[in-house]
Amino acid sequence: MVTDSGNFASPEVASFWRAIRETVDRLLATLDGLSLDEINWRPAAPEANPLSILAIHTMGNVEENILETLCGQPVNRQRDREFQASGASVAAIQERWQQLQARIEAALAPVTTEALAGSYKHPGRADESGYDVLILVARHAGEHAGQAELTRDLLRATQA
Repeated sequence: MVTDSGNFASPEVASFWRAIRETVDRLLATLDGLSLDEINWRPAAPEANPLSILAIHTMGNVEENILETLCGQPVNRQRDREFQASGASVAAIQERWQQLQARIEAALAPVTTEALAGSYKHPGRADESGYDVLILVARHAGEHAGQAELTRDLLRATQA
């Protein structure tokens, strides 16, 4: 995996990717030591999601926005399916993240600072800069990492 900006054409891309990667790692850390039932436990709040869905959905957002929107690689994301997912083990989710990181790092490596100023089209949003795409991904991952930490805490409270 890329660990420094030396492997990227742009130090800005390296910084954004480091922040995104660390945030998704933080989210996935909420799964550590949990059973399949525990990662699929849903809080009583009507709009709350299980840890497994938060992880799968967040990775889908990262994949679509970075690989497809910014780097032009078709992903064909089916967002609604992410919220119906269940049954993925912690190991399967972590393996998906390891594979996705490698794909993203290879795709981001040649992206220049100048390219970040360009215009990109997401299927559901207006044209936006590459900077905007990466900010959206970082913000989205951070929101779901916080939700996952709270969900894990609520799960632990039901077990006490």
